[in-house]
Amino acid sequence: MAKFIKKNDGGCPAINTASLPDIVFMILMFFMVTTSMRQTEHLVMVSLPAASEIAKLERKDLSSYIYVGTPLPKYQGKYGTDSRIQLNDSFRTIDEIRDFVAAERESLSEQDRPYMTISIKADKDTRMGIITDIKQELRKCNALKILYGANAVE
Repeated sequence: MAKFIKKNDGGCPAINTASLPDIVFMILMFFMVTTSMRQTEHLVMVSLPAASEIAKLERKDLSSYIYVGTPLPKYQGKYGTDSRIQLNDSFRTIDEIRDFVAAERESLSEQDRPYMTISIKADKDTRMGIITDIKQELRKCNALKILYGANAVE
């Protein structure tokens, strides 16, 4: 009678890596599509004040940002240490806020224009006079939905 002997060569089969580049490419494409990049470079230092009542924006794409604060150290030689207004990627004056709001309004679709929100992110040490001047200019150009940036109190 013959014996059937199973020979065990002791090795595991190699893992097939043929589909690995496809998987890596799909993951790369996923992150490229879902990641949002920072839209503006901060030119001013903004330390937001604390707030007890906070509401999140529903649609950030409908908001335009006005930053108010002390210029970064590399810009203080040119602009000084007094609070400055940043619109998009440059320092601006209060008189240029109307043009900024008009341009931001034009970039939105017709049905989204009534929902445009202006978000003011001001340093906690900024004088209230600058904020009042900004609010007056926003009132003149009929941008009445204003949001103030703040940190949550824990």
